[in-house]
Amino acid sequence: MLPATSKLCAAISYRHLRNMTGLRRQAAVAISQELSRLACRSPGPSTWIHQVRRRSSLLSSRLEEKPFSEMEMSYIKQGEEALQKSLRILEDQDDWKTETVAGNGDKVLSKVLPDVGKVFRLEVVVDQPLDTVYGELVDNMEQMGDWNPNVKEVRILEKIGKDTVITHEKAAATPGNIVGPRDFVSVRCSKRRGSTCVLAGMSTTYGAMPEQEGFIRAENGPTCMVLRPLPGSPSQTRLTWLLSIDLKGWLPKTIINQVLSQTQVDFAKHLRQRLARPVPV
Repeated sequence: MLPATSKLCAAISYRHLRNMTGLRRQAAVAISQELSRLACRSPGPSTWIHQVRRRSSLLSSRLEEKPFSEMEMSYIKQGEEALQKSLRILEDQDDWKTETVAGNGDKVLSKVLPDVGKVFRLEVVVDQPLDTVYGELVDNMEQMGDWNPNVKEVRILEKIGKDTVITHEKAAATPGNIVGPRDFVSVRCSKRRGSTCVLAGMSTTYGAMPEQEGFIRAENGPTCMVLRPLPGSPSQTRLTWLLSIDLKGWLPKTIINQVLSQTQVDFAKHLRQRLARPVPV
């Protein structure tokens, strides 16, 4: 009886399916496939009803989602690309050279990649649980200029779905104005998988934020931060930050390398100070 019912439902819906496009068509196809799969398994009626209700509820919610535009999908793909490239760089443990080791164990490493250039890798442990660190870096990203002296401003230009944002960042002037005013337009992607969080990004273009007078438009990425609970100590978080930046302009590489490695050391120090502040009641 169940296989016949499944075929009947599929036949009835075919005429309507031809007139569907995009997300609605995909959802309808998914429903049909799910019914066919369940028909082949032929579990008890109560199990089948429960599964159909649960999946129908999920698929109905997807039908109500607003489809992404072509441009939005482009930004989502850029964020995913930045994430995948960054993780591949971090997974390769060969040829990393030590740039700086602080007294508290904070370490900055570097390596040169043929298609990217010189990248920097910060390794630190923060005495705060992962959710606290994640909340500060993702949920409160626009407040970074309040506690990181190397950042003048971070502004979210657009949110796309739950994982992707377009941002505009202004870097603060360096001591002695060795590096003049720089700004960045970036696409950022945040993902949580179990106990690991990855925050990735890369430079992009955004029509509503052209190059700004008084700033050199620099480029970054692929770049990412990986957050994990310290094994055996869930109240601490291991943070790895991959940094890749092209500051543009006529700057000697020795100065660029010094500025970028120091930027990472300073970031860790100021992040700890930010997280250690008393939480307002």
